[in-house]
Amino acid sequence: MGKYVEMVRRTVHGAEREYLIIEYAPSKRGQPADRLFLPMDQLDLITRYVGGESPSLHRLGGGDWAKTKGRARKAVRQIADELIRLYAARQASTGHAFGSDSPWQRELEDAFAYVETPDQLASIDEVKRDMERVTPMDRLICGDVGYGKTEIAVRAAFKAVQDGKQVAILVPTTLLVQQHQSTFGERYAPFPVRIAALSRFTSDKERKDILAGIQSGSVDIVIGTHRLLTPDVRFKDLGLVVIDEEQRFGVEHKEHLKALRTNVDVLAMSATPIPRTLEMAVTGIREMSVIQTPPEERHPVLTYVGPYEDKQISAAIRRELLRDGQVFFVHNRVESIERAAARVRDLVPEARVAIAHGQMPEARLEQVIVDFWNKEIDVLVCTTIVESGIDIANANTLIVDRADTFGLSQLHQLRGRVGRGRERAYAYLLYDPNKPLTETAHERLSTIAQRTDLGSGMQIALKDLEIRGAGNLLGGEQSGHIAEVGFDLYVRLVGEALAAHKSGDAEPEIAEVKVELPVTAHLPESYVPVERLRLEAYKRLADAHTDEQVNDVVTELSDRYGPLPAPAQTLVDVARFRVHCREAGISEVIAQGNNVRVHPVELPESAQMRLSRLYPRTTVKPAVRTIIVPRPTAGAALGAAALKDGELLAWADELVNVVRGVPAKASNN
Repeated sequence: MGKYVEMVRRTVHGAEREYLIIEYAPSKRGQPADRLFLPMDQLDLITRYVGGESPSLHRLGGGDWAKTKGRARKAVRQIADELIRLYAARQASTGHAFGSDSPWQRELEDAFAYVETPDQLASIDEVKRDMERVTPMDRLICGDVGYGKTEIAVRAAFKAVQDGKQVAILVPTTLLVQQHQSTFGERYAPFPVRIAALSRFTSDKERKDILAGIQSGSVDIVIGTHRLLTPDVRFKDLGLVVIDEEQRFGVEHKEHLKALRTNVDVLAMSATPIPRTLEMAVTGIREMSVIQTPPEERHPVLTYVGPYEDKQISAAIRRELLRDGQVFFVHNRVESIERAAARVRDLVPEARVAIAHGQMPEARLEQVIVDFWNKEIDVLVCTTIVESGIDIANANTLIVDRADTFGLSQLHQLRGRVGRGRERAYAYLLYDPNKPLTETAHERLSTIAQRTDLGSGMQIALKDLEIRGAGNLLGGEQSGHIAEVGFDLYVRLVGEALAAHKSGDAEPEIAEVKVELPVTAHLPESYVPVERLRLEAYKRLADAHTDEQVNDVVTELSDRYGPLPAPAQTLVDVARFRVHCREAGISEVIAQGNNVRVHPVELPESAQMRLSRLYPRTTVKPAVRTIIVPRPTAGAALGAAALKDGELLAWADELVNVVRGVPAKASNN
């Protein structure tokens, strides 16, 4: 683990190259930090650290990093074992292969009041394709707040019911149970589908009837909170589990679902998937569909982050009331919510203000939400109980008190409560001006302020992963290995472990190739002026492992910045040369004085004779698998000038071809 300092250009042996300076911990206490100069064509050797807080730096040449990586690799193997067992059981188990769409299914879909977005249609097709397979589905739908994830669940649930199967829809809050019951009931009204809801709003008598209906099979679809996970809920023939707002459920809830998961189709939905889920999708363990196209006439929510001010709150509320709109005022402390509501009443006496929180009696809470829905309330002072699923198109101003105490995905979900119609929406995320913000809170608030564009949920989830770090893939314990080695490397280790399980052998590591020839190879600042973009281009060239990948980078550079200048062209030639070296199994091509050292090289005697004929004065050292070849000059005369950059690389490429056994194009000096 080292710290990036800067990019510098240096001239070594008459050739100009750009280097990345990485600072490591000092080798001895009291000494300055050790610095490593990494040539830009070897950027594939490093990855950016993404994890929790700033990690401690390692010493160059010390054993700390090897131990840290070893610990992470061991933990990853255990995780991979469990994952492979779970997912092998899923692949081996035979679920129910649902039939193709019925006429009723098409009738339901045609009755959808909105125009489906292309991403929504693609996700629906993927879900149906998964359901029609014998292997049980395990798909995550990642779509931003209000992007039509519920409609995908409506169609998937209907498809399951058409085949005589039952559906369980798991949601995090009682309010969302009501919202879904209303949505599903409205969409299924013309069809003989029985929908039931299980939550703390359900009376004892209703609960008893619903549990009996689930067991007998007379209830087709049950929508419920964690109540669905209790042992007394027994399904007659469960075919599909839908988990809405997947990020709100803990590991223990998902452990409970694992018992069902080996042969039941599972559809999870989230706007901001939790790091563990995101990680499983990134590593290819779970299937994921992403909805990025916003619905028609949707506007981004204008977001303001700043200190709490009474004048600003009264102005925001009055502005919303002038256009006959409604306001969410989120205050997440039940003990002081009455005082917060009283303050709002004092600031805007003409507004009708009501309170909603999870500790209220069920009937009272239900009545408040219905009144707000019916526009009988102007300002709803509430806790995060409204975070999920409350869909009120007329509410287009959100004020969040003490926003610094909320998580990133919470803030994004809350902001999704407004701006669901055609009106422009406003979100005010406020913090106490008398209390200093923590570094993490500042980072969260600046992220939510920057990510106001439509469809930013996925970027917010990735940023959340970066800020918080990710835990273990499975199980309740949160592992610190990602914080130790960084997310990129951790994902790579998981990938290697999974590949090793599948093939029986560890995935071969991509060989490192070191090319040190006196050539001027870099991207001039006049060509790519922005340092971040220059670094990105260097990284892509260093990561290229085929000629096609190099060509893709060249095409993009030419398209964005124009024809390549000479140093940039040489850099591309170096990237191509590294590809050919890797194919030949060569890891080092290094200039030493007037010679070039190539390692490792193993040649039979016939090839050695051919090499010495084509390259006179070549020294072959079989014991150390190395050849040393005199560097050519531009003329036959002694002391003639050295070859130019492109000519030297062409000569080195020809030498590598000879080592590989490819016929030489012409005799070389």
